[in-house]
Amino acid sequence: MKETVILTDSCSDLGKDLREKYGIEYVKMNTVIDGNETPADLDWPAVSPREFYDVMRNGKRIYTTQVPPEEFERAFEKYASEGKDVVYIACSERLSSSVNTGAVVARKIMEKYPDVKIYCVNSRNSSQSEGLIAIDAAKMRDAGLSAEEIKNKVEAGLNEYNMFCTVHSLDALKRAGRVKASAAFFGNLFGVKPIIISDENGDNVPIKKVKGRENSLSELVNLMKEAIIDPEAQTVYVAHADCEDEAKTVCENIKKNIPCKDVHIGYIGPIIGASIGPGAIAVFCKGKDVAKED
Repeated sequence: MKETVILTDSCSDLGKDLREKYGIEYVKMNTVIDGNETPADLDWPAVSPREFYDVMRNGKRIYTTQVPPEEFERAFEKYASEGKDVVYIACSERLSSSVNTGAVVARKIMEKYPDVKIYCVNSRNSSQSEGLIAIDAAKMRDAGLSAEEIKNKVEAGLNEYNMFCTVHSLDALKRAGRVKASAAFFGNLFGVKPIIISDENGDNVPIKKVKGRENSLSELVNLMKEAIIDPEAQTVYVAHADCEDEAKTVCENIKKNIPCKDVHIGYIGPIIGASIGPGAIAVFCKGKDVAKED
């Protein structure tokens, strides 16, 4: 059977450990700080997570771009020239146009290599929900499914992936235009912390507001406990924006309350981090259909 490459992007927040474990590649978006455009590398080779998030703590906005067309061309050309099919698990179309750009480039490459198939999948997710989808796609590949079978199976199960996220401050969301300045001011003043999910359309939407940081972190675990299905069979994920100690506390809370197979902790990468800011924490699992959330 033809070899299939599982490809994702910088929004997946998959660290090197997970990418190497499951054999996943990724294409890079870019961040822009003070006019300097830099690839959003999930391994932080040029700047540490602390340095990156300190830029935001100091009040600067970090801008982001989609995956450049030339980055897709480089990746697709490489794999196609080797006779490999590609399944690209892309960030939600509602958050990035990368999936559409990828599809345009894929058609061009497939004209050049007619025996190769390149599928661009709108994951309708981001961060490690997107990463978890890529991991599951890699497991399907390793089980012998073809690229087309992987694409179809992934798309059929997208609503199983649950994300619950809270932020430390509303400032980054305000600068990114996600909340009004007045709402951010009063939210920060009164310690209101929104709980955010990825809905069935791939939008990141608040589903409730919680008073206080400690309560918001506890609520992440409560919501995961309500949503998760068959926890004994799955590894769940916790991602943080440079607040490792609090993330570890969330991990311990999960272990005490949910009989999951394992808990993995990692960083929220540059692209997602630029939108939600330092101190954000998110938890991820497979569970109840997000389309049926109240």
